[in-house]
Amino acid sequence: MSEITVRKGTKQDIPAVYDLVVELAVYEKEPEAVTATLDDYHNDFDEGIFRTLVAEENGRIVGMMLYYMVYSTWKGKMVYLDDFVVSESYRRKGVGQLLYNEFIKDAKEMGARMVKWQVLDWNEPAIRFYEKNNAIIEKNWYNVKKFF
Repeated sequence: MSEITVRKGTKQDIPAVYDLVVELAVYEKEPEAVTATLDDYHNDFDEGIFRTLVAEENGRIVGMMLYYMVYSTWKGKMVYLDDFVVSESYRRKGVGQLLYNEFIKDAKEMGARMVKWQVLDWNEPAIRFYEKNNAIIEKNWYNVKKFF
């Protein structure tokens, strides 16, 4: 494996980011749940709705994180990590850790007091990764959502 670099995503990276989101949806057994389009991603990125970090090897994006600033009424500024995916053939090779470290650094630079995300209860590799990184996995909160 060549050297993996992590950098902030650009508009040119959006198609690869979108493809990784679809790959994650397939892994999570919900490919039909991705209803946002590539055009949505381009438009929302241009509007500053979200940021991305990408991991690449020889110009090929092999992992990404998509996140944005939100507000916690109890803590103040908070960054929400919406998606974190590394291509299957690059998992367990340190790519996720490189992305995670850069994400934490960027969140701190954004002035966040905490970061928050979700993990599926059956995704044992991800749970182990987060526990290794001293994340708190809450088990007493339910997810709530409403679609329009």
